[in-house]
Amino acid sequence: MWKLADEILSSRLLLGTAQYPSLQTMRDAIHASGANVITVSLRRQSPQEKSGSAFWQYIKESGCHLLPNTAGCHCAQDAITTAEMAREIFQTHWIKLEVIGDDYNLQPDPFELVKAASMLIHKGFEVFPYCTDDLVLCKRLMDVGCRILMPWGAPIGSGKGLVNPYSLEMLRTRLPEVTLIVDAGIGKPSHATQAMELGFDAVLLNTAVALANDPVRMATAFQHAVIAGRAAYESGMMPERNMAHPSTSLLDTPFWHQEAQA
Repeated sequence: MWKLADEILSSRLLLGTAQYPSLQTMRDAIHASGANVITVSLRRQSPQEKSGSAFWQYIKESGCHLLPNTAGCHCAQDAITTAEMAREIFQTHWIKLEVIGDDYNLQPDPFELVKAASMLIHKGFEVFPYCTDDLVLCKRLMDVGCRILMPWGAPIGSGKGLVNPYSLEMLRTRLPEVTLIVDAGIGKPSHATQAMELGFDAVLLNTAVALANDPVRMATAFQHAVIAGRAAYESGMMPERNMAHPSTSLLDTPFWHQEAQA
């Protein structure tokens, strides 16, 4: 169990709801993942598209915590307007804040992001900002009141995994009290495990599951990957060494004798 904002959750995997081949596949994948939180975009999905009203009905009845996002917004004001619509429709003050600054790699605009985050927090939202792994940007978001940060592992939908593990590890080290969720770029279960081994609190992904040949099995794989990574982090992983170190004691030397001497 862990705490996200003011909610107690059992799963550290957050799952998106876009691009699935069918509504039933999406439902089955969410169930298989064990996710307690699902994301939805008002600007890219509407009752008139995809599975129509059935999609929105399932979202409302899923039993999951809803995390609406502002995907597709390019300025603070658009993001704020979308967030206010989401709060009214879904009756939640949670919002995944996306303010895109570049259409090629979908990198967030740091200036508009901080501006929007500050205004939304003033309006009573719990803001989950999608940001880069830049430490200074993350600090600025915390300064305006963000308790949760969602740095990317790689550009959205790229599947490249953690392209800059050093920066992500530095965020975890320098910001020990903030909730950190890797968002974007996760392509394989091993990427999710790596993020969790760095000490991140959770992973959010969508494309890697939705576009898999078998989304339901892939969702299950990610569920196990996140659990394994978190367990490894909490257990204390052995440090890397530059030299070999025997794992088996010498003949006629009890291993407990060596440990006592150490």
